[in-house]
Amino acid sequence: MGGFTGQSELSVSQSVRMMFYVLHPNETSFKTVEEVPDYVEKATAYFFIMLIIEMFASWAWKNQPLRVNDGLTSLSAGVMSRLPDVAFRGVEVTTYIYVWNHYRLAELPWDSSWTWGLTFLGVDFAYYWFHRMAHEVNIIWAGHQTHHSSEDYNLTTALRQSFLQKYFSWMFYWPMAFFIPPSVFAVHLQFNLLYQFWIHTEFINNLGPLELILNTPSHHRVHHGRNPYCIDSNYGGTLIIWDRMFGTFVPEKEKVVYGLTHPINTFEPFQVQLQHCLYIWNTFWSTPGFSNKLSVIFNGPGWGPGKPRLGLPEELPKVTGDEKPYHTRLSQPLQIYVITHFILMLAVYRHMFEAKLMLTEITLLLRILYILLTLTSLGFLLEQRPTAAIFETVRCSVFLLLQKYDYLTTDIPSLTTICEVTFSICIAVWGLQTIRQLTVKAQKQE
Repeated sequence: MGGFTGQSELSVSQSVRMMFYVLHPNETSFKTVEEVPDYVEKATAYFFIMLIIEMFASWAWKNQPLRVNDGLTSLSAGVMSRLPDVAFRGVEVTTYIYVWNHYRLAELPWDSSWTWGLTFLGVDFAYYWFHRMAHEVNIIWAGHQTHHSSEDYNLTTALRQSFLQKYFSWMFYWPMAFFIPPSVFAVHLQFNLLYQFWIHTEFINNLGPLELILNTPSHHRVHHGRNPYCIDSNYGGTLIIWDRMFGTFVPEKEKVVYGLTHPINTFEPFQVQLQHCLYIWNTFWSTPGFSNKLSVIFNGPGWGPGKPRLGLPEELPKVTGDEKPYHTRLSQPLQIYVITHFILMLAVYRHMFEAKLMLTEITLLLRILYILLTLTSLGFLLEQRPTAAIFETVRCSVFLLLQKYDYLTTDIPSLTTICEVTFSICIAVWGLQTIRQLTVKAQKQE
């Protein structure tokens, strides 16, 4: 049960430096995987500190407040992507350990700086090729497209992650398991991900000579663009040298328009995660010929019968720069409501990760289901769907029921009391709205 179980405390200096991959091998070398801290989980507080700083800077300097609907959709995707890690060790580490235990050819020392540096390069090189294939192989793109579906580009976008992606990425890392210990791999796998958080911002421009070596906000903005010059470029994780070596590097030129070439126009979290899987399913069955069906799965997202593997660039929708992102108007009270309940859900989420070793399997399962219900219901509110009221009534009722039987208990008694009062009021408000909607619907049918 659980992912990384190392409980070593990090200093503030280490916690800040890990966000930028600036840690010494002596600080981050462990003999066993069980000793490796869950750096990603420990970074959660720093994610939100940096998010808040960027949010206020955008509002104060650019007069561009964060779009609540898009931002919360990104954060919801981030929460969903981490839920499997509550109960299971990540598939990337699990498969790596299997290869290491059964097929390793040599065993490099886990406490060597040379091993640490080699693993840094190896993980980033493997990530480049996984990332590139995630754009060039349709079935892998089905997971990765979640990350590109935001039409904004800020630190919330970094957290818009897929819960499917990790089930494809593991195969790109396993060759290292022939000689690099799993504990060293587990460290760099996390740091490679953490580094990519801060580059999702428009507030940092050119970084001078660092642009030649590192993946930077400028390079990664291009990667997230749907302008013709941006497509299929800048796949690096920490380093940009792989793109320069393999011909996929593109510098930032004109203003980047973000998002998918065919926007999905939704804030509902399951659609954000799974819409391209449904597209592949439908296309697979409607495409004639067995070889063509295989091509639907393994060629690029833009492929069609008679086209090159990656499709035809001229068929991509034109980008003028005047495109408006998909948006739904939310009243200020509703924005406050959605944000508040998202934060309350995060309290359940955080406590679940912190106490997962002490929780029963049924408790973990019920908490995961409640979190998914919350994300779905809040997504319906962001979408202004007619069924949002009844979903909220059910969700708030489920919360009180689970809390009554100690399945959502936290370590803060005062928070429990506040939640009981708050959710009881919410049930009354949304219940009345549901009754009104059903009454109006019945009257229209008469």
